[in-house]
Amino acid sequence: MCSSHDTITPAYLAYQKELIEAGLFIPSGVQGLYGYSGTFEGIIEHIERAITRLGEHLHPEVMRFPPLINRQHYLGTDHLETFPDLMGSVHSFMGNEKDHLELLHQKEQGKDWSKALQATEVMLIPAACYPLYPTATGTLPEHGRIVDLRSFVFRHEPSVDPARMQIFRQREYVRLGTPEEALNHRNYWLQRGEEMLHSIGLDAKPVVANDPFFGRGGRVMAATQREQVLKYELVVPIATAEKPTAVTSCNYHLDHFGHAFHIRTSNGETAHSACIGFGLERIALALFKTHGFAPKQWPASVRKNLEL
Repeated sequence: MCSSHDTITPAYLAYQKELIEAGLFIPSGVQGLYGYSGTFEGIIEHIERAITRLGEHLHPEVMRFPPLINRQHYLGTDHLETFPDLMGSVHSFMGNEKDHLELLHQKEQGKDWSKALQATEVMLIPAACYPLYPTATGTLPEHGRIVDLRSFVFRHEPSVDPARMQIFRQREYVRLGTPEEALNHRNYWLQRGEEMLHSIGLDAKPVVANDPFFGRGGRVMAATQREQVLKYELVVPIATAEKPTAVTSCNYHLDHFGHAFHIRTSNGETAHSACIGFGLERIALALFKTHGFAPKQWPASVRKNLEL
């Protein structure tokens, strides 16, 4: 009997090849790192506009951060403890001329020249919402905050799965407020996200999920997260229907970030937070897989709802 891996990996490789041959993906020689064609980027732009229309009635604050975060702010989270295998740290050369000559010598000898580098003041962000929380320290307005975010994010998980990228774009709506406000936000967006994906012809289904916490302790954290139903994903078949892919994530963080960054509600309680994250490249990949590589030939209802 064939294992799941035996059937899924060929499906990943086949779709990756199709994307490259269609010119939508530009390979880099590193798994999970691609360039994109104008057609692919155009669909990303239309997905983003649809997401904007979906949330504009909430009058969110719009904030855009680069894919970097202050190293000290990063250490204020528990990402290093829970996802060390996914993090990205920015290092640079800070030596003198003698050190530079030694670095070049190591490179010419085919040795590990990166040992000459030192950590900078920044890290790559693992989620679009991470730079927000350090800016929210203090007391929230009476009815909390809703923030619209977008950024490239980095996760070190190279893969043959074309939907599992090392750097990709997330669009988020984050809620900071009371427990009720945060949980209602998560539940609202779970429904709205599913409706949006269905409207563009994607067979999205909600599933209870957990984050890929690291190590033995991480397995306990993952089980707790599932038991408390803190995380849902909307999954869609992309490369294969055998293993659908999460294209959005709806999360209730409890007071995790409120406690870490001293964010309080107007009544002085530690703030709770929740978010929905749309994976823009993954939604685009699902659209191309479902409707084909020629957007002009997609169903009329899909084209209308994406305003193509």
